[in-house]
Amino acid sequence: MSYKSHSHAQWSSRMAFVLAAVGSSVGLGNIWKFPYMTGESGGGAFVLVYLICIFLVGLPMLMSEWLLGRLGQKNPISTMGDITRRLKRSRAWVLIGVAGILGAYLILSFYSVIGGWALAYIQMAVVDTFSGLDNDSVGTLFGNLLASPVELLLWHSLFMIMTIGVVVGGVAGGLERAAKTLMPALAVLLVLLVGYAATTGAFAEGAAYLFTPDFSKITRDGILAALGHAFFTLSLGMGIMMAYGSYLSDDVNIGRSALIVVVMDTVIALLAGLAIFPIVFANGLDAAAGPGLIFQTLPLAFGNMAGGWLFGLLFFVLLVFAAWTSAISLLEPLVEWIEERSPLSRVGSTIVAGLATWALGLATVLSFNIWGDFAPLGMFDKFAGMTLFDLLDYVTSKLLLPLTGLATVLFVGWFMGRDELRSQLNMSDGAFALWRVAVRFIAPIGVVIVFVSSL
Repeated sequence: MSYKSHSHAQWSSRMAFVLAAVGSSVGLGNIWKFPYMTGESGGGAFVLVYLICIFLVGLPMLMSEWLLGRLGQKNPISTMGDITRRLKRSRAWVLIGVAGILGAYLILSFYSVIGGWALAYIQMAVVDTFSGLDNDSVGTLFGNLLASPVELLLWHSLFMIMTIGVVVGGVAGGLERAAKTLMPALAVLLVLLVGYAATTGAFAEGAAYLFTPDFSKITRDGILAALGHAFFTLSLGMGIMMAYGSYLSDDVNIGRSALIVVVMDTVIALLAGLAIFPIVFANGLDAAAGPGLIFQTLPLAFGNMAGGWLFGLLFFVLLVFAAWTSAISLLEPLVEWIEERSPLSRVGSTIVAGLATWALGLATVLSFNIWGDFAPLGMFDKFAGMTLFDLLDYVTSKLLLPLTGLATVLFVGWFMGRDELRSQLNMSDGAFALWRVAVRFIAPIGVVIVFVSSL
């Protein structure tokens, strides 16, 4: 029985699909989070653990989401509804689609605010704001940005307008066109920055830090961080890859495409590390500076080196491109659902979804300043001191995404027929057997470990 809707959009080519999927995966997590996590967790040892995790957990989960999307050819909620009806499974599995779309919506509401920070830093780099700043001055610069609701609102609004402007064009005119333009541009910018890092005199030190494993530095927290990041960097559990899979034709090899996406996502994260760590070491700064690495440590370096304004500008343009490609994908599942379940056109659906996301983002904007002391669940010890932004981050990263990802691999691994999976994946006997072991046992155990440890 076919699920295909003849009016449903399709990717124009496998390459367009892969570029769009890589664009979704490559985001702030690669350029911002991966380098500082590597710095905090001991460099090369963390990278090695991360590579093991992304291939054993991330890859089979990515293939599972694409497989479901292609079978359903609809938004994630309708896809799960159709598949469960045909297989005569519990309708409760539809919650996979509901939770995925909800998670993407909540994440984009605060992701857009952080994307706005990168836009603000482009403006600062253009006017050479970083020049001559010391450590305290750079911290004050970032603090002043967060303390201004008007400025944060401006940049958040601009970032959402950029995102809506792409998604409104649909699959071919929006998602594909953006991926074909932004991903090559992002790659060029990253190569330029790595080239500059090679001239700092600390490139060998940065490369050694990134690629030389020091197993004495592998800790339980580091392993959990690597496992969690492998899961989140591929945009899993958010309805994104299921939505992207719904535009996928039958002739695209899911396994081969997923492997390309995982490799490209990882390469870009490692290149970001090669661009960042030599600059950090050349300026005598702390590689383990945590979340402040991008918005405080690097501006300090850019402000105290020759041509720093230019390379600072290139870096924050790179950061915006990475955030933009991910934001586009985060908005898509909600837009697809509204378009298919309402009389609204693609344009109307995108505007409604975008405005709803922008409105929720106001809570994040205000949580850094006017509502900074407001803890919605402060009556519970675990949530004491959590702002609205902290709460949104916690609910999505610690609860919604792991549970959605876990439910997805359990459904695919244990409640779908072996023959149907085999026909969809078109893999050799050995490769299919390995994938099935990973999706039935390894990936669920990995997600459960992350989930339980985070609680």
